[in-house]
Amino acid sequence: MPLGLLALVAVGVHAAADTLDDRLLSLVDRADAAFDGVVGRHDLTAPMVEWVSLELRTEIARALALLWELAADLVLALPALGYREAAAAKPAEAWRVALEGKQTQPSWRALWRRCLRQPTPMRWLRPLSTAAVVVAGACTVARLLQGTVYLSWRELMGDRVADWGARGLALAVLVGVLATLGWRAVLRNLQHADEACASVSGRKAFTRGLLGCAVVAPLAVAAVLDASPLLSFLR
Repeated sequence: MPLGLLALVAVGVHAAADTLDDRLLSLVDRADAAFDGVVGRHDLTAPMVEWVSLELRTEIARALALLWELAADLVLALPALGYREAAAAKPAEAWRVALEGKQTQPSWRALWRRCLRQPTPMRWLRPLSTAAVVVAGACTVARLLQGTVYLSWRELMGDRVADWGARGLALAVLVGVLATLGWRAVLRNLQHADEACASVSGRKAFTRGLLGCAVVAPLAVAAVLDASPLLSFLR
């Protein structure tokens, strides 16, 4: 299960990062244009205008996207490896619970309650960002299956049957992935964020994990806007 959660989050992060290539290239182009405007004013530095070619700018944008993706994987995917499922206590063992005390891990309801009563950026942005990339990852898996099934069935059953069959299977996979892995990844990141914030107090709890939140928040927005075509499975 932890490896499945890790893979799903990594796929979603990759799908979101792919949508940022053009935006990063645009930023690199603007930075290069500003640099050219400065060095082009003087004859001595004018040859420096040719230093950064289009190919180099493209490579820089791709490198930035890769670094961003790897950083987001460290923030969102690695905590999934700590996922563990605990069996519910049996009624016959109630005496053991009374003797040993309550479980050290808070319940999911307690985590959500603490998130509402003691809100911090990490407690809110990490689970929400995880939810966004999880949906993007599930859509990526479903689209891959849809394309494979459609191309395999088209010659045997015709375009119409292959299209509807591929859409139906893709929707089933989308729902199945979210129902089995998606919510677990979100709750695991909520648990990890709560543990990190609970380990400190006061203002430190509010500023805990701000750098990681700044890394994953733009990717989460990109995942929602560009990498999660949920309606495409119904059209």
